[in-house]
Amino acid sequence: MVIQTERLTLRPWRETDAAILFTYASDPDVGPAAGWPPHRSIEESREIIRTVFAAPHTFAVCLAATDEPVGSIGLMPSRCESNRRDDGLELEVGYWIAKPFWGRGFAPEAVRAMQRYAFETLGCKALWCGYYEGNNKSLRVQQKCGFAPHHVERDVPCELMDDVRTECFTYLTREDWRGRAEGER
Repeated sequence: MVIQTERLTLRPWRETDAAILFTYASDPDVGPAAGWPPHRSIEESREIIRTVFAAPHTFAVCLAATDEPVGSIGLMPSRCESNRRDDGLELEVGYWIAKPFWGRGFAPEAVRAMQRYAFETLGCKALWCGYYEGNNKSLRVQQKCGFAPHHVERDVPCELMDDVRTECFTYLTREDWRGRAEGER
């Protein structure tokens, strides 16, 4: 599955992307804000591609002009126990963009493409999104993409970082997404 936007291509990760993934995912300003430690080697990045990024509905966010990965985005069951629905028709969007590409609108463009994919292709009823308190860049992306504040959970274990955080959850229904999409036409 490949998803095209005006400036981006969302495509499956390839093992040949490991070196560029390491370049961006080793930046200490990227992963920790999203809840994962910086990558320590190209081999670690390759292993992440083989395992984590091999999950269904997980895509490399690539510049359409060069096919260079500059981030990742995916849909998954919600990490928050209270957000999970048995029917599987509510998923969580997770994403990150490499620091050299911050502030260019790539994250909202990728998230909007995933919203369209989730609602139109997968038939989702709603999407969750979350950010750790203090990650205002992620909050702004979610606001731009129509997610509304839902609830806050305090003292949430962030296992990959071996710490405890406050996590804020946002929510978007298919109906609200349709209304926004129609208003933008």
